[in-house]
Amino acid sequence: MTNPDLVIRGGTVADGSGGELFEADVAITAGRITEVGKISAKGQEEIDARGKLVTPGFVDVHTHYDGQVTWSQDMTPSSQNGVTTAIMGNCGVGFAPCKPADHTRLIQLMEGVEDIPEPVLSAGIPWAWESFPDYMNWLSRRDFDIDVGAQLPHAALRVYVMGERGARRDPSTAEDNAAMAKLAGEAVRSGALGFSTSRTLNHRTSTGDFTPTLKAGEDELTAIAGAMHREGRSVLQFVLDLSTIHEDLPMMLRVADATKCPISFSITQNDKAPQRWRQTLDEINAAARRGLSITAQIAARPVGLLLGLELSRNPFQTHPSYARIAHLPLRERLAWLHQSEVRQAILSETATATDDPLFFRPNYDKMFLLGDPPDYEQPPENALGPQARKQGRRPEELAYDAMLSDEGRGMLYVPFLNYADGNLDATREMLIDPQSVPGLSDGGAHCGIICDASFPTYLLTHWTRDRKRGEKLTIPFVVAAQSRKTALSVGLTDRGLIAPGYKADVNVIDYDRLHLHPPKVHYDLPVGGRRLLQDVDGYEATIVSGVVTRRHGEASGRRPGKLIRGAQGVVN
Repeated sequence: MTNPDLVIRGGTVADGSGGELFEADVAITAGRITEVGKISAKGQEEIDARGKLVTPGFVDVHTHYDGQVTWSQDMTPSSQNGVTTAIMGNCGVGFAPCKPADHTRLIQLMEGVEDIPEPVLSAGIPWAWESFPDYMNWLSRRDFDIDVGAQLPHAALRVYVMGERGARRDPSTAEDNAAMAKLAGEAVRSGALGFSTSRTLNHRTSTGDFTPTLKAGEDELTAIAGAMHREGRSVLQFVLDLSTIHEDLPMMLRVADATKCPISFSITQNDKAPQRWRQTLDEINAAARRGLSITAQIAARPVGLLLGLELSRNPFQTHPSYARIAHLPLRERLAWLHQSEVRQAILSETATATDDPLFFRPNYDKMFLLGDPPDYEQPPENALGPQARKQGRRPEELAYDAMLSDEGRGMLYVPFLNYADGNLDATREMLIDPQSVPGLSDGGAHCGIICDASFPTYLLTHWTRDRKRGEKLTIPFVVAAQSRKTALSVGLTDRGLIAPGYKADVNVIDYDRLHLHPPKVHYDLPVGGRRLLQDVDGYEATIVSGVVTRRHGEASGRRPGKLIRGAQGVVN
């Protein structure tokens, strides 16, 4: 009998099923798990996992690596957080299909919606394709540190077929719908796992135009989703606005009912209607009881904006005295900001409204110092407003001083979704709903304002171990939710379980040491582009298709990850 390629010895296994933890060895050969239990055979490679947590690799269903996969083989930061499969092409944005004349248009849309800088995208994307199948064929020749799956983005498809009419959100014709449906079917045949669209006013190009998909008709969506699902299992992923959810959600449910296409969409708690998430979950559970396949994607913590002088936004960006120096390099701006007359001028002014959907008039009663270690569930009295009143100061002064700290790299934290109650109790209820999965990490996106690709790690650290302001969740539940349950939601039945026959995507985690550091800015994208990253400790090993890709927190340089071509099943 041939010895296994790899044996993970004596770990505490959370196998992804949601069942109790158990101690076992795990044998891996030819990229598959072959045995779980007491294994006498010696592996050609062995990992001592005694005292460590052994989990399936995490499956992140909501990322935006559509550009990064074309210039990098490493899907950081997701691969640093135990993710072994990432699904990109969410929110209707992406880079295929695309005619050469529309390259700039799609870059501006991605820049505006996902805060990935235009110079990075323009320099990094090689545009070696036009059609979606061409894009998939090109990606299939690349190796990565994790597996990547793609969805067909509605905005790219609409502009490709309708041109300027599609970009300005004109209603589609029957001929347009037929053309989009034909291309959508081709996308599934080339390996697309789904189709994504957006109906939120927050999604705009960097020039301020709304996303082309904002008011796409029910006939258009039905034609596309139906054509895709006829070719193979295909998920319809979408984003809605709270202000129009009473219209858009029933419409999307009708599309799902008409096409039998599984659907997946984001649910968050909004300050304007803090209980609407309950009604939405009730509606999708009712739809599930009617036989629809429907999944709610839930953020693991508040969707929080990071504000600072080195970042995309800060509380003073609309103050005239700040605007006059905003274009200067950080070092020069700091010199000005330290001058008492400049400080006095900025603090004497008030924020004004902008068209930027991610700039809110500063509410200092919901603005925090994130801290080290970062605390995403702080009590309301920790906010700058209450702290300033306690000190007899203005909150603007505290914000100004905080951003000047660490040589101008200090950051402020604004939880703008999932924190209407000043705690994460609502998030916990959303996470445990039977129709929900963890999502919305946005790995690869929001480079200068949001740093949520660490959601998979946060689910383990905060929700199973560190939470002090409410009930926790169990390790088996959290592991199953972000491995097996997420995998099944996008048709990947071959992964997310530690059991014989399943894909050998595994994490070995020093659970007691698992720890997130505060976000920091790095300049490691093409042309020195900026992005927020968050260091993490505690991942002893990450294994993709039986190959160790990360060990003791460092990349091994081995890249067994591939493009996923369509729904996957278990190989026995």
